[in-house]
Amino acid sequence: MTTHRVRPLSLTVWNVSDAVSDARVNPERGNMNIYVGNLARETTEEQLRQAFEAFGQVSSVAIIKDKYSGESRGFGFVEMPSAAEAQAAIAGLNGKELGGRALNVNEAKPREDRGGRGGGGRGGSRGGGYGGRGGRRSF
Repeated sequence: MTTHRVRPLSLTVWNVSDAVSDARVNPERGNMNIYVGNLARETTEEQLRQAFEAFGQVSSVAIIKDKYSGESRGFGFVEMPSAAEAQAAIAGLNGKELGGRALNVNEAKPREDRGGRGGGGRGGSRGGGYGGRGGRRSF
């Protein structure tokens, strides 16, 4: 049996659900939220910020990390105050390499409400554990 140590969670100022639900242009802040995927695990928020600052001012950068291991999940969000600069960054960086990987850059889409995490059923009866026919077969 393998045992797993539970590591304490590190708190991040960036709230992922807020980042995703603020998608496109945030009317309160006037910012445009950009999804950046296919990030190399070693890419830092500072490197990502520098790549986007070539196209204009950057309000915030967040690379999403696994809540248990703290490692990058390979995607993040960049927030830019100007929609025109954000569109230029999307056009200029989508498909470009950063850290040896081609970035996937586009407007963040609103997170769909997935409801609760109810367990899906297996659908139908499958019988017993020996061949699915119920009961044991002799050979």
